[in-house]
Amino acid sequence: MQLDPAAAAAGFGLLTHSTLASTNAEALAYGGRHRGADRVWVAAKTQTAGRGRSGRGWVSPPGNLYATLLLRDPAPPARTPELSFVAGLAVHDAILECAPGLRGRLALKWPNDLLGAGRKLAGILIEAEGLDGALAVAVGIGVNCVHHPAHTAFPATDLASAGANVSAADLFAALSRTMMLRLAQWRRGDGFASVRADWLAQAVGIGGEMRVRLPQRELFGRCEGLDEAGRLVLRLAHGGLETIAAGDIFPLGGRERPRRFADKG
Repeated sequence: MQLDPAAAAAGFGLLTHSTLASTNAEALAYGGRHRGADRVWVAAKTQTAGRGRSGRGWVSPPGNLYATLLLRDPAPPARTPELSFVAGLAVHDAILECAPGLRGRLALKWPNDLLGAGRKLAGILIEAEGLDGALAVAVGIGVNCVHHPAHTAFPATDLASAGANVSAADLFAALSRTMMLRLAQWRRGDGFASVRADWLAQAVGIGGEMRVRLPQRELFGRCEGLDEAGRLVLRLAHGGLETIAAGDIFPLGGRERPRRFADKG
C-alpha cells in the first residue's frame, strides 16, 4: 500500500504489515513507543483480532481494507467523537473516487457505518488513550472490498458484490487523500458544523422511524436528526425527545415496523 502523493507531502506517514492482531491496537502502541508520532497510518493485509464498536469482533480476511490513522492531540477531548463523521465522509469520498458507478447507492448510517444498497460496507472505530499527557486517537477503518461476513445483525456486503472492482491498495491511496481533506475541513472541531451538514446529506434514516439498540434497552421512535454535537435525537411515541450518544440503529421499513410504536425501555 502507498499514500497518495498529496498525503505524503502533507506529512502523513504509513506503516504496513502483513498480519496484525488489530490496526487500532498497533497504532496506539506505536504512539506509545514514539512520542512524536502524529498522523501515521497503520495498515495490515489481515487482522487476527480485529474489533468493531462495543468489543465486537471484525472478521478480517485478506483482500479487504484494514487501516488506522493515529492522531495525537487532534482536538479537545470532548470533540474526538466527531472524528467518526469525518472518517465516514472520507471513506464515502474515497469509494466514489474509485468506483463512481456506486454514486447514489452509498449512504452513511449513524454513528459509524457506511452502507452500500442498504447493507453494511464499511465500519469505523474511534479509540483514544492518554499518552505522555496528550490524547492519542486511533481512527480505525475497515472496508469490505471482496469479502463480507454472513449472518450479522445488520446485513453486510462488499464492493465486489456491488459490482465495483476496487483493490484495498487503490482504495487506501484514495482514502489517505480524502481523509487529509476532511480533517482540514473539520479543523480540530471548529468546522464540525460543515462536516455535520455534509454527513447529513448522505445519511440514511434521518426523518424516519427506527429501532435503537442500547446496552440495557431498546427504543423505537422517529429520528429528528443530529444535535450540534452529532448525537442522535429520537422522538418517542409519547412525544418526548431522547438524545443518544451511541447505539445501534435499525431504520424501520414495512418488514420491521413494530406493532406498537413505543419506547420499550
